Formats: sequence, C-alpha cells, structure tokens
Amino acid sequence: MFRFAGFHITLFDHEYALPAMAIFIIAAVLIVLMLYFYMKKRRLQSATVKYSDLKIVRRSARSGRQRFRFLLIFLRILAIVFFIVAFARPQAGTENREVSAKTVDIMLALDVSGSMKAEDFKPYNRLYVAKEEIKKFVNKRTSDRIGLVVFSASSFTQCPLTLDYGVLLNFLDQVKFGMIKDGTAIGMALANSINRLRESPSKSKVIILLTDGVNNAGEIDPLTAATIAKTMGVKIYTIGVGKPGNAMYPVDDPIFGKRYVYLPNEIDEETLRKIAEKTGGKYFRARSKEELEEIYNEIDQLEKTEIKVNQYVQYRELFAMFVYFGLGFLVLEILLGHTFFRKIP
Repeated sequence: MFRFAGFHITLFDHEYALPAMAIFIIAAVLIVLMLYFYMKKRRLQSATVKYSDLKIVRRSARSGRQRFRFLLIFLRILAIVFFIVAFARPQAGTENREVSAKTVDIMLALDVSGSMKAEDFKPYNRLYVAKEEIKKFVNKRTSDRIGLVVFSASSFTQCPLTLDYGVLLNFLDQVKFGMIKDGTAIGMALANSINRLRESPSKSKVIILLTDGVNNAGEIDPLTAATIAKTMGVKIYTIGVGKPGNAMYPVDDPIFGKRYVYLPNEIDEETLRKIAEKTGGKYFRARSKEELEEIYNEIDQLEKTEIKVNQYVQYRELFAMFVYFGLGFLVLEILLGHTFFRKIP
C-alpha cells in the first residue's frame, strides 16, 4: 500500500497539516513560474548585433555545449520535483488483517430420483438446473463449511462438510441419475444430513433440502427427522421444484427411441412446509429457473456469515530516498554549470 501522508507541523500546541495534493499544486505553480522567468531571462540576455552580411553567421554552427545547456534547467526542475515529493511524505505500508467469523455449517440434500428428469425448466431438466443454482450458491460463501447428500430410494453422503469448495463442486458435477435405486426417501436424506452436522462445533447448522416428490421410501419419516433436527438445533430450508400440473418426462423406448410423456407433478408441499416450520426454517416453491435462483439468493442472505475484520497497516517512510535523488540532481546541475556548461561573459 502506497500513500502520501502530507506535511504536518505543530506550533503552540496546535497541529497544522498541508495535504499532499496542496503540496503538488504549489510545486506545479513554482515549476511553471521558474520556466517562465528562465525563458524571459534568456530573451533579455541575448545580444543584438547588426551584420551587413549574415552568411558568416549561418555558416557558424552552435557547439554541443550550447545545444545541451538546457539540461541545467531540466536538472534543476528534477531536483525540485524530488524535493516536493519528499515534502509530501511518501509512505509504503504492509497491510495485515485479522478476520474473526461466525461460520455456518450447511448440508445440501439433493433429490436425484427419476422425477427430476422432468424438463419443465426448459431447455434443461430439474436436476441440471438445481446443480447450476447450487454452484452459484456455493461460490457466494466464503468461510462456511458445506457438504452434499444425494438421495433417491436411499441416501448417502456425496461430499462431507468442507471448506474446499473446489472439491465440493467437483463432487457435485459427478451427481447423475441412476446413482441410487429410484424412489424418494426424504426422511433418510434429512437423517443423513443431521448425522453429518451432529458433531459440528458451529452454532449455526443448516440443511437445504431440494426435492420434487413425495416421501415413498426409507425407514425414517420426514417429520420424525425434522423433530430430531429441532432437538439438535439444526434449521431446515425445504425447496419444492417443478411447475404445477403435468410435466414432460423423457422416456427411452426400445422401439421408437427417446420420446416424451406427460406425468402429473406431485410435491408433498404440506410435509415440506411442516419440516421447515418445525425447525425454524422456511419452505419455498420453485416453478422456474429464475425462482430457484431467487430462493438460493434469499437463503444466502438469511444465513449470512458474520465477519469482523480488524485491519492494521504498518507504514515506512520513503522521503529520504527522494531527498537523496533531489540532492543528486542539484549537485549535478551545479557541477555541470561550473564546468562543462560554464558560460563566460
């Protein structure tokens, strides 16, 4: 970090400050005035001599000393510039930050059952859109541990709680249909997620469950799992995805190939709402890709990590370097003015 601290002086117990910008403005005015008086002096000192024939004068060439004598005023300006910069007190600093954060542990429970193949979020199916919005959500977090559970007829942990979001996103990319036998075990997904949060030291524990169906598999009832989550201080946000009515599902026909059929969209919204309310969370319904994006944005704001940043900057003075350069140019101007560029009247 680099800055100009300006000039400070204390007189009679009062501190007076001259900002760096004011110093630079004064310097610019002084340099302009110096150039003006230098050019005016040169015009006054130039002698006027009358010649009957100017051929001799034209043949006489200016010497190297005469052509480059302007370097003296150039060196003087450089010296003044460096003195002015030194007067503005340039400083270079090293910034140190101490960050203290209240982290949130988040388990993402993602439905990968066959119903997620529905293409009512055209041109993609529900699972593809859900994965893309989860990626956006993960990329917005900074210091929270996030894990991933996938479920269908059963449930397993695809990625445990981690701060390595690159690894998490890599595991998310590997999620696909057919990983688990078809079905919808919402209760098992919640139980698996709760188990991952059970030994978490974080005070904020959250499960974000996304599904498009009705619990029809698994040994644990969703509301029973929600009761366990409440006991352990885990908050659950539930998301039901899919447009109301019938949705197009792709079917692989061995004779006619891929074709589409319309099937009713069944979401147990009442159960999902009870799960969220029981744990202090919230139920959302996503009828489009845009709504799903807004839902994850809202959850991101509701479960925002609190971060306190203490910033310390240590500055070191650089004015001495500019003073040395200024003195160097000033001494060089004096030496050249009295030797090589010496002017004899």
